[in-house]
Amino acid sequence: MVLISVIVPLFNKGASVDRALDSIAAQTHPPLEVVIVDDGSTDDGPDRVRRRSDPRIRLVSQPNAGPGAARNRGLAEIRGALVAFLDADDAWAPEYLASAAREFERQGEDVVAVTSGYIDWPEGVSREPLWRRCGLADGVHRVHPDSSAARFIALVAYMTPCTTVARTAVVRRWGGFYDRAGARYAEDAVLWLKLLLNHPVYFSMTPLMHFHREASALSSNYASVRPVEAFLLDPGCVEAACPPDLRPALRRFYAARACKTACVLSLWGDLARARQLTGRFVTARDWTLPYFVPAQVAVTRAGHVVLRALLWAQTAVFRRNPLARSRPDRQRP
Repeated sequence: MVLISVIVPLFNKGASVDRALDSIAAQTHPPLEVVIVDDGSTDDGPDRVRRRSDPRIRLVSQPNAGPGAARNRGLAEIRGALVAFLDADDAWAPEYLASAAREFERQGEDVVAVTSGYIDWPEGVSREPLWRRCGLADGVHRVHPDSSAARFIALVAYMTPCTTVARTAVVRRWGGFYDRAGARYAEDAVLWLKLLLNHPVYFSMTPLMHFHREASALSSNYASVRPVEAFLLDPGCVEAACPPDLRPALRRFYAARACKTACVLSLWGDLARARQLTGRFVTARDWTLPYFVPAQVAVTRAGHVVLRALLWAQTAVFRRNPLARSRPDRQRP
């Protein structure tokens, strides 16, 4: 049987950690071990873990350093050939680990990760139709020199820690999750970029994971400007791992993401950082990329005013019709 280790970062999730651990215990493919990394919790979450009688569960503690650092601490502790990650406020369907193990056996040694679909809660809605409209389908994927920015973005966005099982040795080889400066936004995307640029990854569209967004502080709508993605703050961390023939594809990815993030920064009035991003990553040759034109407008004072007006109008629509709201993906690039 394929040996899978599970890592659970835990920070003030006492209200939901039992749900996560119950879903691990219910797996039809039992994990080898479950390492819970208490990332400086101040609630009863660690005590709830200690009350579990499962001998596979091990609790380790560290001062608060962010989700990437917590997962990396877990990586240093585990023994399984494969590793799966589950946030303490989410859950897996019983077949999650078994499905991933079957795909690793079917696809062979070249495939380094298996990522699956998910259901959003509290709505209870599968996001499979959304991702199929983005051009994703069941099968092996990786980045190619001619991959469009939109496709590259979709591949990275589909992968999340809680939906991805990976080869432990490969994750370690690429340095695990981005954990510099206590990164708490898109720290996982740095790892997925490295994997997709260097290896095949199997994508399953079957929803086998449950995102409980109502329980996640990091996934909720920000009340102020959100952080800039780790790969834009430190682009060299991925560039160093990028094969030479794929550097143009990575540059297009950075430019497209910088355009979108510049729009978000402008919305909240941070024009200085918005201009800094577009100045660093975007050139005139990027005019065909997603968000290029909106970003050029957004970095102006007039563009900021227009964006705020549009946000006000959209908020008014949401107040009149709550069903019009489309919840954003958690920590997605």
